[in-house]
Amino acid sequence: MNHTELKDRVKQFAHRCIKLALSSPDTPLGRHVRTQLIRCSSSAAANYRAVCLAQSKAHFASKLSIVVEETDESVFWLEFIVDEKLMPEPKVKSLIDEGMEPTSIFIASRKTAKNRKKEFTTAQLDNQ
Repeated sequence: MNHTELKDRVKQFAHRCIKLALSSPDTPLGRHVRTQLIRCSSSAAANYRAVCLAQSKAHFASKLSIVVEETDESVFWLEFIVDEKLMPEPKVKSLIDEGMEPTSIFIASRKTAKNRKKEFTTAQLDNQ
């Protein structure tokens, strides 16, 4: 999956989370979860766009770490919705799965980026 496809996938995930959040119950807990889920899912999508425009490896890794945190937090709130029985599990399950997949991809990308940074640093030291 290339950056463009992943960017679209994360944006679609945010859209689906927002639609689900807006259909949550109008209770104090429902409103709290709604706000949190909208915030973190849209942040994941926005920050992934920043990852695609990163001007350095350090910036790339930093922004990617934010995306990992935000997608993982989105999954947390989705699981919380089920745990608190705010919505039935079948309505939320596919969205939980959809959130876990990019999280795994982002974690793997972050590891690769960090390993490349270490390799680059080691190569620089070897050349001195």
